[in-house]
Amino acid sequence: MALNILDKVSTIMSTDLITVHPKDTLLDVKKIFDNNRIHHIPVVEFKKIVGIISLTDLLHYERGYQNIPYKDVFENSRLKAYAVGDIMTTGMAKMEPDERIDVALEVFKENLFHAIPIVENDELVGLLTTHDIISALADS
Repeated sequence: MALNILDKVSTIMSTDLITVHPKDTLLDVKKIFDNNRIHHIPVVEFKKIVGIISLTDLLHYERGYQNIPYKDVFENSRLKAYAVGDIMTTGMAKMEPDERIDVALEVFKENLFHAIPIVENDELVGLLTTHDIISALADS
């Protein structure tokens, strides 16, 4: 079946999500990225999305500590000391499950992010990424 950009985003969004809380540590986030093939983690409080953290956010945070002695010990201490809420992105675009894929494409085209939280009644129900769209195109 070919991808129809007039279909709802719910037809291609990811729903099996790993989420974190704003008070979780950056070390928790690093472990999630290290153990899963994902690039974005929604930040949720009581099922409500309050932010998103990307692998790029974490890498930017870690940058500059590559050539110091005892880098791993220092990095783990630092990652334990900071919380997701300290570096997460807030104010991101959100969509509802019944909005169309072409609207999501416009959002991706006009902005520099690669994931859109999908919310229903103010609760996170999915995440649409550029990877989801590419996968849907490749499978059609």
